[in-house]
Amino acid sequence: MYTITKSFAFSASHRIGGLPTSHPCSNLHGHNYTVEVVLYAPELNEVGFVRDYRDLGDFKHFLDETVDHRHLNDVLGHDRTTAEELARWFFTWCHARWPEVAAVRVSETPKTWAEYRA
Repeated sequence: MYTITKSFAFSASHRIGGLPTSHPCSNLHGHNYTVEVVLYAPELNEVGFVRDYRDLGDFKHFLDETVDHRHLNDVLGHDRTTAEELARWFFTWCHARWPEVAAVRVSETPKTWAEYRA
């Protein structure tokens, strides 16, 4: 099995609903997010790719137009704006375009990651 990964970044604000008011994530705050899209294939295409990295430029455009420098609660229309929820949302968007997508990982800090796989 061949695997490739491409990393993307965006900045956004959010607050997570349902938490005690004493929890820092219940307050408005922001992150410099990193998103990794992982694709796999049992065989390479005729050029020798799992998928051309340039094809993934559409995801960069989606991030720039939809979430970068936005308030995620407004974008998603709810307060479940955790990294886990973002990973699933991004996975759904990516997998609809590229069936080779195996996972999407979202990081809010250099030491934390959430991953969604189908």
